[in-house]
Amino acid sequence: MKVRAILKSLLFAYALTGVALLLLALVLFAFDLGETAVDAGIIIIYVLACFMGGLMAGRIVRKDKYLWGVITGLTYYVLLLTVSVMAKGGWDMSAAHAVTTFFMCTGGGTLGGMLS
Repeated sequence: MKVRAILKSLLFAYALTGVALLLLALVLFAFDLGETAVDAGIIIIYVLACFMGGLMAGRIVRKDKYLWGVITGLTYYVLLLTVSVMAKGGWDMSAAHAVTTFFMCTGGGTLGGMLS
């Protein structure tokens, strides 16, 4: 039951990420935004997706909601990191960027779980 809840919330979070990144690409193409706006958009998308995933996991499990939010955010981060490393053919980010992304994903998931 709990593994299924995490998988459902992750699927929802990644679907939300895909749609939001496509919209960001459309806005970037239409308005020729700078690199700062794109970076901010990606950060907002990651946090929002983890928040919504944690919210969904907390509502499905209904017990220790924040914990399931943390697990959802952490799993989102691990999957994101794994796919990124596989796509690039190796590690291509600074340690500071990896740590920042970790805290954004787990923090967003935790907040979503707490507010569910």
